[in-house]
Amino acid sequence: MKIAFDVDVLAKQMDIRRMVHQVADWGYRYIEQSPHPRINPFYKHPLFSKECEDEYKSVLNETGLELSSLIAVYRWSGPAEEQRIMAVKNWKRLMEIAVNLGVQVINTELSGDPNQQEICNGMWFRSVEEILPVAEREGIRIEVQSHPYDFCELNNECCDLVKSFRSDNLKYVYATAHGFFYDQGKGDHRSMLQYAGDDLSHVLIADTFNQAMDCRYIVNPPWLNGRGSQDVTVHQHLGLGEGDVNFEEIFETLRETNFAGRSFAVGGESIVGVSLFGFPEKMNRQAPETRERIEKELLSR
Repeated sequence: MKIAFDVDVLAKQMDIRRMVHQVADWGYRYIEQSPHPRINPFYKHPLFSKECEDEYKSVLNETGLELSSLIAVYRWSGPAEEQRIMAVKNWKRLMEIAVNLGVQVINTELSGDPNQQEICNGMWFRSVEEILPVAEREGIRIEVQSHPYDFCELNNECCDLVKSFRSDNLKYVYATAHGFFYDQGKGDHRSMLQYAGDDLSHVLIADTFNQAMDCRYIVNPPWLNGRGSQDVTVHQHLGLGEGDVNFEEIFETLRETNFAGRSFAVGGESIVGVSLFGFPEKMNRQAPETRERIEKELLSR
């Protein structure tokens, strides 16, 4: 099992060289490269100039770190066909970049519109049918998660979307910071992780509040919380213990299902990504503490 750090917060504060060295200083061996303005920006076509690639590979060699995975966020579910077509092109280019970097795993979201579920569902299937043959040819494992404010927010429904392809190249991501959206506020992580079963290849670790509880978050004007054209969703990526997530249940279930011992036909080992965003000023303490907690809980270190 690979333990990786999602560098989203760091990329907003420092250049690539400092970013990689910071992850190394926190004791990680792997980086999960979230959308980066010079590499794989949100929704836009990948960039990654020769200069950027040389800089990244150089600092990886200096530190001995490796990339566990890339994160892609593209409108492959539309709802506009033009968006979907551009997203498929973005996907194909990002897979070329992944191959060049020796990365076999790309984790992603459905990236649709909750107010146009039928259209987005159909467009997602169309996109996967175009992208999957490329992933199969290049040996890429695409991992999908549902996400707050998506055409599918529920764990079991998203698992069924992934499982319907019965493909070694398409697996599932469980994000603990999204778990209360996955079952509409119940937070039954055991049940949801068990439902994902052998298709669960990646877990993202961060705490959050239960948005279904009264006054956990307050959004004004109040009607913005209702479903409709102006609806919103609210969640966070906090340090462990700062929110409502039951990590004892999560780690126990991952141990029971031998998540740390899994190896997949495509992409190799399972991955746990540390996905802390909420308080960058606490990261020097939280990042190594979270890695140590994962090692203790899942690797008996």
